[in-house]
Amino acid sequence: MFRSPFLVLGSAGMLGRATLLELSRRGLAVQGATRAQVDLARPESIQSGVPQGTGTVINCAGWTNVDAAESQEEEATRINGQAVGELAARCRAIGAVLVHYSTDYVFAGQAAAPYATTEPRAPLNAYGRSKAVGESLLEQSGAHYLLLRTSWVYAPWGKNFVRTILRLARERSSLSVVSDQLGRPSSAEQIARVTLELLRGAAQGTFHVSDEGQCTWFEFAQAAVAAAGLSCRVEPCTSLQFPSPAVRPSYSVLDLAETTARVGALEPWQRSLASVVPRIES
Repeated sequence: MFRSPFLVLGSAGMLGRATLLELSRRGLAVQGATRAQVDLARPESIQSGVPQGTGTVINCAGWTNVDAAESQEEEATRINGQAVGELAARCRAIGAVLVHYSTDYVFAGQAAAPYATTEPRAPLNAYGRSKAVGESLLEQSGAHYLLLRTSWVYAPWGKNFVRTILRLARERSSLSVVSDQLGRPSSAEQIARVTLELLRGAAQGTFHVSDEGQCTWFEFAQAAVAAAGLSCRVEPCTSLQFPSPAVRPSYSVLDLAETTARVGALEPWQRSLASVVPRIES
Protein backbone atom coordinates (compact mmCIF):
# COMPACT_ATOMS: atom_id res chain seq x y z
CA MET A 1 0.00 0.00 0.00
CA PHE A 2 3.04 2.31 0.12
CA ARG A 3 3.13 3.48 -3.47
CA SER A 4 5.11 6.47 -4.72
CA PRO A 5 4.85 9.12 -6.07
CA PHE A 6 2.28 10.81 -3.86
CA LEU A 7 -0.31 13.39 -4.88
CA VAL A 8 -1.85 15.49 -2.10
CA LEU A 9 -5.20 17.09 -2.92
CA GLY A 10 -6.16 20.19 -0.95
CA SER A 11 -2.48 20.86 -0.37
CA ALA A 12 -3.06 24.47 0.68
CA GLY A 13 -5.39 23.44 3.52
CA MET A 14 -4.63 22.61 7.12
CA LEU A 15 -4.18 18.84 6.76
CA GLY A 16 -2.83 19.09 3.22
CA ARG A 17 -0.01 21.36 4.34
CA ALA A 18 0.89 19.04 7.23
CA THR A 19 0.90 16.07 4.86
CA LEU A 20 3.13 17.78 2.30
CA LEU A 21 5.59 18.70 5.04
CA GLU A 22 5.67 15.15 6.42
CA LEU A 23 6.16 13.55 3.00
CA SER A 24 8.92 16.02 2.16
CA ARG A 25 10.59 15.46 5.53
CA ARG A 26 10.76 11.75 4.72
CA GLY A 27 12.30 12.46 1.32
CA LEU A 28 9.36 10.98 -0.60
CA ALA A 29 8.32 12.07 -4.07
CA VAL A 30 5.24 14.25 -3.68
CA GLN A 31 3.23 16.81 -5.59
CA GLY A 32 0.58 19.07 -4.12
CA ALA A 33 -2.63 20.02 -5.89
CA THR A 34 -4.69 23.01 -4.82
CA ARG A 35 -8.37 23.56 -5.55
CA ALA A 36 -7.37 25.47 -8.69
CA GLN A 37 -5.84 22.25 -10.02
CA VAL A 38 -8.25 19.61 -8.68
CA ASP A 39 -11.67 20.93 -7.73
CA LEU A 40 -13.90 18.20 -6.30
CA ALA A 41 -16.93 20.18 -7.44
CA ARG A 42 -15.81 19.62 -11.07
CA PRO A 43 -15.54 15.93 -12.07
CA GLU A 44 -13.48 16.75 -15.17
CA SER A 45 -10.70 18.20 -13.00
CA ILE A 46 -10.39 14.87 -11.18
CA GLN A 47 -9.65 13.08 -14.45
CA SER A 48 -7.10 15.64 -15.61
CA GLY A 49 -5.61 16.42 -12.20
CA VAL A 50 -4.85 12.84 -11.11
CA PRO A 51 -2.39 11.63 -13.75
CA GLN A 52 -1.44 8.14 -14.79
CA GLY A 53 1.63 7.05 -12.84
CA THR A 54 0.44 8.43 -9.50
CA GLY A 55 1.08 5.85 -6.78
CA THR A 56 -0.96 7.24 -3.88
CA VAL A 57 -3.56 10.00 -3.78
CA ILE A 58 -4.07 11.57 -0.35
CA ASN A 59 -7.33 13.48 -0.38
CA CYS A 60 -7.14 16.37 2.08
CA ALA A 61 -9.73 18.39 0.14
CA GLY A 62 -13.40 18.66 1.02
CA TRP A 63 -16.29 20.75 2.28
CA THR A 64 -15.50 21.59 5.92
CA ASN A 65 -18.01 24.31 6.87
CA VAL A 66 -20.32 22.31 9.11
CA ASP A 67 -22.96 25.01 9.64
CA ALA A 68 -23.09 26.13 6.00
CA ALA A 69 -23.77 22.54 4.93
CA GLU A 70 -27.20 22.79 6.57
CA SER A 71 -28.35 25.26 3.91
CA GLN A 72 -26.11 23.93 1.11
CA GLU A 73 -26.32 20.18 1.62
CA GLU A 74 -26.48 19.37 -2.09
CA GLU A 75 -23.19 21.14 -2.76
CA ALA A 76 -21.57 19.68 0.35
CA THR A 77 -22.63 16.19 -0.74
CA ARG A 78 -21.32 16.82 -4.24
CA ILE A 79 -17.85 17.54 -2.79
CA ASN A 80 -17.75 15.20 0.22
CA GLY A 81 -19.84 12.46 -1.36
CA GLN A 82 -20.10 12.00 -5.12
CA ALA A 83 -16.62 13.40 -5.79
CA VAL A 84 -15.08 10.79 -3.50
CA GLY A 85 -16.69 8.06 -5.60
CA GLU A 86 -15.32 9.67 -8.77
CA LEU A 87 -11.89 10.03 -7.22
CA ALA A 88 -11.93 6.37 -6.16
CA ALA A 89 -12.91 5.33 -9.69
CA ARG A 90 -10.01 7.32 -11.12
CA CYS A 91 -7.58 5.74 -8.63
CA ARG A 92 -8.84 2.27 -9.47
CA ALA A 93 -8.41 2.97 -13.18
CA ILE A 94 -4.76 4.02 -12.82
CA GLY A 95 -3.86 1.55 -10.05
CA ALA A 96 -3.34 4.16 -7.35
CA VAL A 97 -4.08 3.88 -3.64
CA LEU A 98 -6.58 6.43 -2.29
CA VAL A 99 -6.32 7.84 1.22
CA HIS A 100 -9.48 9.68 2.24
CA TYR A 101 -10.38 11.44 5.49
CA SER A 102 -13.77 11.36 7.15
CA THR A 103 -15.23 12.49 10.44
CA ASP A 104 -16.62 11.55 13.84
CA TYR A 105 -19.79 13.31 12.67
CA VAL A 106 -20.87 10.23 10.70
CA PHE A 107 -21.97 8.78 14.06
CA ALA A 108 -25.07 9.58 16.11
CA GLY A 109 -23.07 11.09 18.96
CA GLN A 110 -25.05 9.52 21.78
CA ALA A 111 -22.71 6.68 22.79
CA ALA A 112 -21.16 6.04 26.19
CA ALA A 113 -17.99 4.32 24.91
CA PRO A 114 -15.64 5.15 22.01
CA TYR A 115 -17.02 4.51 18.54
CA ALA A 116 -15.51 1.47 16.82
CA THR A 117 -14.66 1.63 13.13
CA THR A 118 -17.50 -0.83 12.46
CA GLU A 119 -20.20 1.21 14.21
CA PRO A 120 -23.16 1.91 11.87
CA ARG A 121 -23.24 5.40 10.39
CA ALA A 122 -26.06 7.59 11.73
CA PRO A 123 -25.11 11.24 11.15
CA LEU A 124 -26.92 14.05 12.98
CA ASN A 125 -26.31 16.86 10.51
CA ALA A 126 -25.89 17.65 6.81
CA TYR A 127 -22.11 17.69 6.98
CA GLY A 128 -22.10 14.23 8.55
CA ARG A 129 -24.53 12.97 5.91
CA SER A 130 -22.31 14.32 3.12
CA LYS A 131 -19.27 12.56 4.56
CA ALA A 132 -21.25 9.33 5.04
CA VAL A 133 -22.09 9.33 1.32
CA GLY A 134 -18.38 9.60 0.51
CA GLU A 135 -17.54 6.72 2.85
CA SER A 136 -20.19 4.50 1.29
CA LEU A 137 -19.10 5.21 -2.28
CA LEU A 138 -15.46 4.60 -1.37
CA GLU A 139 -16.30 1.24 0.19
CA GLN A 140 -18.19 0.22 -2.95
CA SER A 141 -15.57 1.48 -5.42
CA GLY A 142 -13.26 -1.51 -5.69
CA ALA A 143 -10.28 0.83 -5.28
CA HIS A 144 -7.39 0.17 -2.90
CA TYR A 145 -8.19 2.63 -0.13
CA LEU A 146 -7.42 3.78 3.38
CA LEU A 147 -10.34 5.58 5.04
CA LEU A 148 -9.31 7.55 8.11
CA ARG A 149 -11.88 9.11 10.41
CA THR A 150 -10.67 11.94 12.59
CA SER A 151 -12.06 14.75 14.75
CA TRP A 152 -11.43 18.28 16.05
CA VAL A 153 -8.47 18.88 13.73
CA TYR A 154 -6.04 21.70 14.56
CA ALA A 155 -2.61 22.94 13.44
CA PRO A 156 -0.38 26.01 13.74
CA TRP A 157 -1.93 27.18 10.45
CA GLY A 158 -5.32 27.19 8.73
CA LYS A 159 -8.79 27.80 10.10
CA ASN A 160 -9.24 25.81 13.29
CA PHE A 161 -10.52 25.96 16.87
CA VAL A 162 -7.16 26.53 18.57
CA ARG A 163 -6.17 29.48 16.39
CA THR A 164 -9.64 31.02 16.78
CA ILE A 165 -9.64 30.63 20.57
CA LEU A 166 -6.19 32.17 20.94
CA ARG A 167 -7.13 35.09 18.72
CA LEU A 168 -10.25 35.76 20.80
CA ALA A 169 -8.33 35.28 24.06
CA ARG A 170 -5.96 38.06 23.05
CA GLU A 171 -8.91 40.37 22.34
CA ARG A 172 -11.16 39.62 25.34
CA SER A 173 -10.94 39.22 29.09
CA SER A 174 -13.24 36.16 29.13
CA LEU A 175 -14.63 33.51 26.81
CA SER A 176 -17.50 31.03 27.13
CA VAL A 177 -16.96 27.62 25.53
CA VAL A 178 -19.32 24.64 25.43
CA SER A 179 -18.62 21.97 28.03
CA ASP A 180 -21.25 19.38 27.06
CA GLN A 181 -19.58 17.99 23.91
CA LEU A 182 -16.89 15.35 24.42
CA GLY A 183 -14.40 14.22 21.79
CA ARG A 184 -10.77 13.79 20.79
CA PRO A 185 -8.63 16.67 19.47
CA SER A 186 -6.46 15.76 16.47
CA SER A 187 -3.21 17.44 15.53
CA ALA A 188 -2.97 17.63 11.73
CA GLU A 189 0.73 16.85 12.05
CA GLN A 190 0.02 13.67 14.02
CA ILE A 191 -2.63 12.67 11.47
CA ALA A 192 -0.07 13.06 8.68
CA ARG A 193 2.53 10.98 10.53
CA VAL A 194 0.10 8.20 11.39
CA THR A 195 -1.29 8.13 7.85
CA LEU A 196 2.16 7.39 6.45
CA GLU A 197 2.88 4.79 9.13
CA LEU A 198 -0.38 3.00 8.29
CA LEU A 199 0.48 3.08 4.59
CA ARG A 200 3.98 1.79 5.28
CA GLY A 201 2.42 -1.08 7.23
CA ALA A 202 0.16 -1.96 4.29
CA ALA A 203 -3.01 -1.05 6.19
CA GLN A 204 -6.26 -1.10 4.21
CA GLY A 205 -9.85 -0.28 5.06
CA THR A 206 -11.08 1.99 7.85
CA PHE A 207 -9.12 3.33 10.83
CA HIS A 208 -9.56 6.12 13.36
CA VAL A 209 -6.79 8.67 13.87
CA SER A 210 -6.64 11.40 16.52
CA ASP A 211 -4.59 12.48 19.51
CA GLU A 212 -4.78 10.18 22.53
CA GLY A 213 -7.13 11.18 25.35
CA GLN A 214 -10.44 13.00 25.37
CA CYS A 215 -11.86 16.32 26.55
CA THR A 216 -14.65 18.83 26.11
CA TRP A 217 -14.31 21.92 23.93
CA PHE A 218 -14.17 23.94 27.16
CA GLU A 219 -11.26 21.89 28.49
CA PHE A 220 -9.48 22.10 25.14
CA ALA A 221 -9.88 25.88 25.02
CA GLN A 222 -8.78 26.25 28.64
CA ALA A 223 -5.61 24.26 27.93
CA ALA A 224 -4.83 26.26 24.78
CA VAL A 225 -5.16 29.60 26.58
CA ALA A 226 -2.99 28.36 29.46
CA ALA A 227 -0.33 27.03 27.05
CA ALA A 228 -0.20 30.46 25.40
CA GLY A 229 0.25 32.15 28.75
CA LEU A 230 -2.79 34.39 28.24
CA SER A 231 -4.81 35.88 31.10
CA CYS A 232 -8.22 35.47 29.43
CA ARG A 233 -10.70 33.62 31.64
CA VAL A 234 -12.36 30.59 29.98
CA GLU A 235 -15.79 29.67 31.33
CA PRO A 236 -18.02 26.68 30.59
CA CYS A 237 -21.44 26.95 28.96
CA THR A 238 -23.99 24.62 27.37
CA SER A 239 -24.68 24.01 23.69
CA LEU A 240 -28.13 25.53 24.21
CA GLN A 241 -26.49 28.81 25.16
CA PHE A 242 -24.68 28.89 21.80
CA PRO A 243 -27.15 27.48 19.25
CA SER A 244 -25.84 26.79 15.74
CA PRO A 245 -27.52 25.71 12.46
CA ALA A 246 -25.96 22.23 12.68
CA VAL A 247 -26.56 19.89 15.62
CA ARG A 248 -23.26 18.71 17.14
CA PRO A 249 -22.83 15.28 18.78
CA SER A 250 -22.58 15.28 22.55
CA TYR A 251 -20.19 12.31 22.48
CA SER A 252 -17.99 11.58 19.48
CA VAL A 253 -14.92 9.88 20.92
CA LEU A 254 -13.35 7.58 18.32
CA ASP A 255 -11.92 4.16 19.26
CA LEU A 256 -8.20 4.15 18.41
CA ALA A 257 -7.47 0.50 19.28
CA GLU A 258 -7.03 -0.75 15.71
CA THR A 259 -4.72 2.13 14.88
CA THR A 260 -2.52 1.84 17.97
CA ALA A 261 -2.23 -1.91 17.35
CA ARG A 262 -0.60 -1.00 14.03
CA VAL A 263 1.51 2.05 14.86
CA GLY A 264 1.87 2.09 18.64
CA ALA A 265 0.69 4.68 21.14
CA LEU A 266 -0.41 8.06 19.83
CA GLU A 267 0.69 11.35 21.33
CA PRO A 268 -1.73 12.72 23.97
CA TRP A 269 -3.64 15.84 22.97
CA GLN A 270 -2.05 17.86 25.76
CA ARG A 271 1.44 17.19 24.38
CA SER A 272 0.41 17.82 20.77
CA LEU A 273 -1.28 21.06 21.79
CA ALA A 274 1.80 22.19 23.71
CA SER A 275 3.85 21.67 20.55
CA VAL A 276 1.40 23.56 18.32
CA VAL A 277 0.64 26.64 20.43
CA PRO A 278 4.13 28.26 20.29
CA ARG A 279 4.05 27.91 16.48
CA ILE A 280 0.59 29.39 15.89
CA GLU A 281 0.66 31.61 12.81
CA SER A 282 -0.94 35.00 13.27
